[in-house]
Amino acid sequence: MKRLLVLAALSLALLLGVAAFAAVQMDRFLHSPMAITESGAEFVVEPGSSFRAVSDELEDLGYISSSFAFRVWARLTGQAAAIHAGEFHIDPGTTPAEFLDQLTSGEVILFSFTIIEGWNYRELLTALQANEHVKATMTDEDWAGLLEELGAADAHPEGLFLPETYRFPRNASDREVLRQAYELMQETLEEEWAGKAADLPISTPYEALILASIIEKETARVDERQRISGVFTRRLERRMRLQTDPTVIYGIGPSFNGNLTRKDLRTDTPYNTYTRGGLPPTPIAMPGRAAIHAALHPAAGDELYFVATGLGDGSHAFSVTKEEHDAAVAEYLQRLRQQRN
Repeated sequence: MKRLLVLAALSLALLLGVAAFAAVQMDRFLHSPMAITESGAEFVVEPGSSFRAVSDELEDLGYISSSFAFRVWARLTGQAAAIHAGEFHIDPGTTPAEFLDQLTSGEVILFSFTIIEGWNYRELLTALQANEHVKATMTDEDWAGLLEELGAADAHPEGLFLPETYRFPRNASDREVLRQAYELMQETLEEEWAGKAADLPISTPYEALILASIIEKETARVDERQRISGVFTRRLERRMRLQTDPTVIYGIGPSFNGNLTRKDLRTDTPYNTYTRGGLPPTPIAMPGRAAIHAALHPAAGDELYFVATGLGDGSHAFSVTKEEHDAAVAEYLQRLRQQRN
């Protein structure tokens, strides 16, 4: 019996020794810097990756010395099932324990995509899917389904996505980025509509979006947006046709060759504001915050007309009467002829 007790004690001591040695080794592994260069390293966790695959890849790359130890610790702490997909930056000096926290906290590298003011929805989707960090899932036929997913009240995607820069992890889908842009547009419209000027000839935020998209396409000059908004507002109040070229071009569609003709101005479409009164049925582009603000805060005045100056600075000549406008148009055409000679 005594011999058995001694053997048991020795076995216990041996087990305790092994456990203590393992604990020391585990602690050393967890808190020693990973093998990362001075510039750091990027590590990608693909969506759906198992923790075993992640830990094995870290060892294969030479970043950690033991994928087994990494897995054991992750399972003991309950972190193995909580890692995020995405691209992670590993700073020099990062330990396995710290990187495991990074994997589970979602501190992924974020990439960016900028929607440009004045893009239409086709240009938006093309540019979005050209971004190497975005996962393309949509075609032109999928807009209706996306709008349904977003809970949009409008059946046409034009104008519904706010021009801004959006941040997202690697392999975010085009739908995820568009959701961000849609939700930010809704917030912006709500804020701007709440502070709108009184007695405007538009009755809904969507009509404000339509008007803002026309203003966006008419000028890129900050000093002209509210002035152009004032012209359109007064024309709407007087039931004058807007007679704005960008809406006609939008109605022609992708087949437009860059040359707007008199025939185009006379050819009726739902977007031809020379042949139809009021606003077109939808926005014609993605308007930015400034254009939305201008649509809801038109400048006061009596001007009913404007035309490009042709000075090369994007400016326009504004007129109160048709006679003044005709003279400004003649001056513009003369300047164009001089530039061609």
